[in-house]
Amino acid sequence: MKKILFTYIILVSLQTSAQKKEVLDSLPYKVEDYTFVKPGDTLTIKFDEITLLPKPKFKSREDIRYYLWFTRKVFKAYPYAKLASERLDTLNARLSRIPSKSKKRKYTTLIQRYIEGEFTDQIKKMTKTEGRILIKLIHRQTGKTAFNNIRGLRSGWRAFWYNTTANLFKLSLKDEYQPEKENEDFLIEYILQQAFQKDLLKRQPSKLKFDFQKIIIDKKAQIDVQVYKDMFAKIRKRKK
Repeated sequence: MKKILFTYIILVSLQTSAQKKEVLDSLPYKVEDYTFVKPGDTLTIKFDEITLLPKPKFKSREDIRYYLWFTRKVFKAYPYAKLASERLDTLNARLSRIPSKSKKRKYTTLIQRYIEGEFTDQIKKMTKTEGRILIKLIHRQTGKTAFNNIRGLRSGWRAFWYNTTANLFKLSLKDEYQPEKENEDFLIEYILQQAFQKDLLKRQPSKLKFDFQKIIIDKKAQIDVQVYKDMFAKIRKRKK
């Protein structure tokens, strides 16, 4: 009797194992991607925070065209701001582990040249609008304006020179990212949030604190692109 019972237990165990294997083999992705919960277990799931975006409101079809044009500009600038934030985070983390001031200066110079080599050629190809968006996004991603980031890597005089040069192109490295106040910054943030939700851009949290959910409610999701319409009107007028 004992032998029969033992044989039965073995057969049931093997059948159960085979069923589990069949279930595991039928699952997509890796087994590690799943959590198996037994009766009585407590499972806590942490969801990523998302911003619920109301449908944008446009005054005309023409406004939609200008909005799509601006969206392309944001998509071009954002990866460089994201990369700048990653490089500066790496720099600061490594500097905190270097005790010698002279070695810190050498390492900072090395990273400075590397960052310049990584960005210079691409930034030169940017339009003024893309450059302005990039400057604002650098503030969003790093928590510091482009001016202050440069001053941290270079002398104050060089930072001043950079700022003066940028102003010649009607750009200021001291520009801040203020989606709650500036219409252009609101448009940038709206475009980013949409892109993050659709997985068109890789999300990188802002180092600035602002409640975009409240901002978009206050704005009533109204998309204002009049400044760009005026800009192109002037360009067309000059061409005539």
